[in-house]
Amino acid sequence: MPEQLIHISIPNQQLTLLFGRKPPVVYQISTAFKGPGEKKGSNCTPRGWHRIRIKIGIGLPPNTVFVGRRPTSEIYSSELAALYPERDWILTRILWLTGLETGYNRGGDYDTLRRFIYIHGCPDTATLGTPTSHGCVRMHNSDLLSLFEQVTAGEYVLVDG
Repeated sequence: MPEQLIHISIPNQQLTLLFGRKPPVVYQISTAFKGPGEKKGSNCTPRGWHRIRIKIGIGLPPNTVFVGRRPTSEIYSSELAALYPERDWILTRILWLTGLETGYNRGGDYDTLRRFIYIHGCPDTATLGTPTSHGCVRMHNSDLLSLFEQVTAGEYVLVDG
């Protein structure tokens, strides 16, 4: 097992950061409403071994709104949410995942990176602990900021479900 690992449990709706011999840090999350699955277009959360491909959003303010992995210059608020009720809000930071298992979560119609699967922030009013996302792993912004500061690109991520 790597020295540091992010473990995502779909059944428990928890993300656990494991640091060798230090106590684990556990965060509540929300994964896909449609459950686990690897296929492109499924809106499911892919399982298996991954790595953080890239960290996006360093230095931006909390609640920064992202579209297509780029900041829009908007800061999320209830007023902005009322203007765009159909948006799937990606906020604050993005940890973009890439699959490591060829034919399962890497390559072809089963590629986590090409499916744009992230660990990302969501509105702090969003319910966590139940599956509600479109495939990504949602976290409250303060938790995501904490996690973001503790991990690096290349970090291993294991998603089970």
